[in-house]
Amino acid sequence: MTRAGPPLIELADIRKSYNVGLANEAEVLHGVSFAVERGEFVALIGPSGSGKSTLLNIVGLLERLTAGSYRIQGEETSGLDDAGLTLRRRAVLGFVFQFHHLLPAFSALENVTLPALMREGRVAASQLERARAMLAAVGLGNDMHKRPGELSGGMQQRVAIARALVLQPPLVLADEPTGNLDRASSDEVFVLMRRMHAELHTSFLIVTHDPRLAARCDRVIELVDGRIESDQQNIAAAC
Repeated sequence: MTRAGPPLIELADIRKSYNVGLANEAEVLHGVSFAVERGEFVALIGPSGSGKSTLLNIVGLLERLTAGSYRIQGEETSGLDDAGLTLRRRAVLGFVFQFHHLLPAFSALENVTLPALMREGRVAASQLERARAMLAAVGLGNDMHKRPGELSGGMQQRVAIARALVLQPPLVLADEPTGNLDRASSDEVFVLMRRMHAELHTSFLIVTHDPRLAARCDRVIELVDGRIESDQQNIAAAC
């Protein structure tokens, strides 16, 4: 991969501690360093309790790091206030979670337009059209007016992917995006993410416990006890 400019995200010696008593701290991340380039499709794996979710929350600007440096598109984020973090999060990041977090009273189309509404306070006609196009792209063109309760689990996760991508963020963070699905739906959702990655050139950083899915990512970072155990390119990755 040819680099043009700084990495999309770059973490250097990231440490995260939590208070566990009056004068005690527990360090969860112990000097984690890695970068993600534009267009990469990366899996983050590791046993439960290894710090994956904490690390993803820091990358997603949902938690502050205790020490170290985190740059997004070359900009240091550790000194940003809450408003600055929110602006960067909305401009650069999309999120897909294990549980889709769709609003049950809203249609699929209304759920997909939420990022535009939150970022700009309104949904422009062009953004509404973009939301329709995204739902069509994930195979839900005929279901966009249905509410989440009328859709299967796999279909709901497709709506969540469309929502994450509708504003075309440079990076999508996915926390166990197939963990709540059966095997067939899991495979369908993963193939969809790979297709959207190829078509939109969006980077993906995916936390997964599924070794089958990790093996189909271009790069696999393994986190063990808050430290990077390995970081390897997967030349054989394929959908």
